[in-house]
Amino acid sequence: MDATVKSTYTGHEEHAPQTRAAVFWRPSAKTGLMSWLTTVDHKKIGFLYGVFALFFFLVGGVEALLIRLQLAVPNNDVLTAHQYNQMFTMHGTTMIFLAIMPLSAAFFNYIMPLQIGARDVAFPRLNAFSLWTFVAGAVIINLGWFMKDGAPDGGWFGYAPLTSKLYNPDHSIDMWVMGLQLLGVASIAASLNFIVTIINMRAPGMTMMRLPVFTWMTLITAFLLILSFPAITIALVELMMDRLFGTSFFEISNGGMPILWQHLFWVFGHPEVYILILPAMGVVSEILPTFSRKPLFGYPIVVFSGATIGFLGFAVWSHHMFTTGMGTVATAAFALATMAIAVPTGVKIFNWIGTLWGGHLQMRTPMMFALGFIWMFMMGGFSGIMHSAAPADAQQQDSYFVIAHFHYVLIGGSLFGLLAGIHYWFPLMFGRKVSEFWGKLSFWVIFAGFNATFFPMHFLGLNGMPRRTFTYDGNLGWNEPNLIATVGAFILGIGVAIYFGVMIYTYFKGEKVRRDPWDARTLEWSIPNPPPEYNFAVTPTVHARDAFWYEKHHKAEIAVEKAEHAKEDEAHGGIHMPFQSIYPLVASVGLFVMGLGVAVLGGGAAVKLPVSIAGIAIMFIGIFMWAHEGNEGYHIHPKKEDL
Repeated sequence: MDATVKSTYTGHEEHAPQTRAAVFWRPSAKTGLMSWLTTVDHKKIGFLYGVFALFFFLVGGVEALLIRLQLAVPNNDVLTAHQYNQMFTMHGTTMIFLAIMPLSAAFFNYIMPLQIGARDVAFPRLNAFSLWTFVAGAVIINLGWFMKDGAPDGGWFGYAPLTSKLYNPDHSIDMWVMGLQLLGVASIAASLNFIVTIINMRAPGMTMMRLPVFTWMTLITAFLLILSFPAITIALVELMMDRLFGTSFFEISNGGMPILWQHLFWVFGHPEVYILILPAMGVVSEILPTFSRKPLFGYPIVVFSGATIGFLGFAVWSHHMFTTGMGTVATAAFALATMAIAVPTGVKIFNWIGTLWGGHLQMRTPMMFALGFIWMFMMGGFSGIMHSAAPADAQQQDSYFVIAHFHYVLIGGSLFGLLAGIHYWFPLMFGRKVSEFWGKLSFWVIFAGFNATFFPMHFLGLNGMPRRTFTYDGNLGWNEPNLIATVGAFILGIGVAIYFGVMIYTYFKGEKVRRDPWDARTLEWSIPNPPPEYNFAVTPTVHARDAFWYEKHHKAEIAVEKAEHAKEDEAHGGIHMPFQSIYPLVASVGLFVMGLGVAVLGGGAAVKLPVSIAGIAIMFIGIFMWAHEGNEGYHIHPKKEDL
């Protein structure tokens, strides 16, 4: 017998079956703090990923401004050498692992299920677990700022022997190692979820070659994460064993091999570049057709080139190691592979240009950021091609030229694409539209500040300025480019402040917009904004690649299909939705406590062992309770206006 309850979220009747899952405590609130801590809704989880990512993006930006302040003039003393090492280590770690990756995950969570016509991801509780485990890892990595040992200072790449107990005896590297391990657990859990969702939960008619390109990039990125994270996991476990148990994986005095760390790290680290850039490529591939008023040019080629980039990404890791003495055969092989990976990347760019060519272009703010992405990414790509030639790389390695290169790829590329995505999907997420004037102003300030910051670094590198140097003499010819870069960094910071200030204002006071304000082409725009809890009142049927454009031109046919699907849902008692759950959070708290025990607490084994065991116990209790909740949920009847 079903109990009928009134939903505070939708205001409609829900029917919650009384099952064995009811014997466990289950939160009933759908508003307030508890609703966010226990949510399994992919949209709320995506929103939380985005909030945490943007917070850490601002943290990483402050760290970058402190770095630039130190380098603004010769012989500066804003930071000590040790503080500078901490700052660039944490800046790199934060921007890559705590900002850009989770910002991509925010879009994966929020947008991908909507694009394929699903009502949630395949494993909603696992999705919540990945979010809270990410938060646990992020907190552990940053705890050093509040401890006497200080933050990690061995570089975001963690090269041995800089991370050994001899050179880094305090807890900072232990926190870095444990935090990254937890981030790996979160990423792999989320990736498995996305793969199963895309393969098994597509709407009727949504074949693989009708998937939106953003969903394709989600799938490819998920595979890259699953295949690449084991390498860095092995490296981190070995480093942890060296530091905590006296093994010698990387200790050369005892027969260890420091270069082994580089191989393991870059087997992960170069696919990581594409883990960061492919989501932005997917965003741009959604925006350009919408604002060009024409389908994406060469869709199959764009999809195939994305898969090719993912495949070749595992064959080029040692171009980061041309100066380590691998030998001519290995160097030549990796140089050729690095040149080859430029081909599918260039193919995408030509397809984007083909999409723009002959289109009825609408230069809205998302389009501006998307075009900025193409230009900035091409700049980074051109300098990347230079590094595929080992002799040139030998000269530029560890110089500011490389700093310029990867910032053009990851900030001018990834970040510009993701900022475009925020503007593009903001009306869908919140039902409000960002002012075009303020949106474009933020674009031009960010664009100008970015280029003023990083373009001079090409010349600094060619003039011999090494990376990771905390000060310099005034007679080396580096004064003016460094000052320009520092001024540019603050202009970039002002642009980012304008961007997020406008977003916050729009969230509360922005112009409310109707459904589908861009006249878009994919399924997520076919539902109300913000989307209801159940996403689709009626499961859509897909007839064409640009599914929503087709639906808008075949309304009568689609209306008949929707009526049939609505009858099927009613016959099953309404739309089935999963219960909220506290247990993914409990399991993540257990991992957090275990991480604290291993990495942070002093007192030796007498303290660390009990705390670590307590954390493992909490984790297993959370998983046990989670597993015994079963797959039960409640049924909900959609609003009439959503049908």
